[in-house]
Amino acid sequence: HPHLPPSLPASSSLVIMAGTVMLAYYFEYTDTFTVHVQGFFCYDTAYTKPYLGPEDRSAVPPVLLYAVVAGLPTLLITITETVLFLVQYTSKEFDRSEKTLATGDCCYLNPLVRRTFRFLGVYTFGLFTVDIFVNAGQVVTGNLAPYFLTVCKPNYTALGCQQALRYISHQEACTGNQDDILRARKTFPSKEAALSVYAALYLAMYVTCTVQAKGTRLAKPVLSLGLICLAFLTGLNRVAEYRNHWSDVIAGFIIGTAIATFLVVCVVHNFKGKLLLNEESLAEQQTNTAMLNTSRVESPLEKCNEVTVFFTVTAVMNA
Repeated sequence: HPHLPPSLPASSSLVIMAGTVMLAYYFEYTDTFTVHVQGFFCYDTAYTKPYLGPEDRSAVPPVLLYAVVAGLPTLLITITETVLFLVQYTSKEFDRSEKTLATGDCCYLNPLVRRTFRFLGVYTFGLFTVDIFVNAGQVVTGNLAPYFLTVCKPNYTALGCQQALRYISHQEACTGNQDDILRARKTFPSKEAALSVYAALYLAMYVTCTVQAKGTRLAKPVLSLGLICLAFLTGLNRVAEYRNHWSDVIAGFIIGTAIATFLVVCVVHNFKGKLLLNEESLAEQQTNTAMLNTSRVESPLEKCNEVTVFFTVTAVMNA
């Protein structure tokens, strides 16, 4: 359709998605990118909070968070798109316009499948993008967790920490478990806060923009605020368990909010797809047809010229 924004070819989208997934994999599961070793002051109380155990013992474990972030949007978007499709499928306007918009020379693409895959694909791309931004920030900064010195277990006597203001910058200062130490160096920004607020904000904007049924004027804000509240509680839990600083959580919220807003506004255009543009497309098509018909009407000058030529030819023949 000439009035709809052009989209990237399917092959380009798959290449971009594959590259994003691979980059996220290298950040997450390989040591390709070395974490910056940030130093610390002896006896710094900002890093002596108790260590409450691995992430699996958290009130919001990674398995639960990733399951909700991946499963809830998929379920909600699929159900909503199915309901919207069934409601509009029964209308006559849908039958006329959707065939015109979606039928090509060789095939017909179901609008339900097209819209659902579009919104879920963009959401999935955003998840991996958030993960890349967060991992990049953690690797570059190497910010220390509140429990860093608890798992680091430095030998203060050997380090010469008779003075609390002594700054320790070498990696061999720690004697604790290396996995716990590495995890304690990757806290800024908070991945849990970024992923939770991204999922909550994307779903909140999706529900607000797509659901236009009567009686949802209050239900949509309640659902949106509930999702955002869950994301805020996730960040609050990270601080309460001494796994992140407030600055880590706030930075994660900013990253998740920025990416979700950008994708919704600039990529999916506030979820306004072909399924929701039927009446506007029909009006535009009728306007274009009327303009073409108007341009084909002969002007009085052209009629006058034809009459003049006719009489001239007749006079020559009589002569």
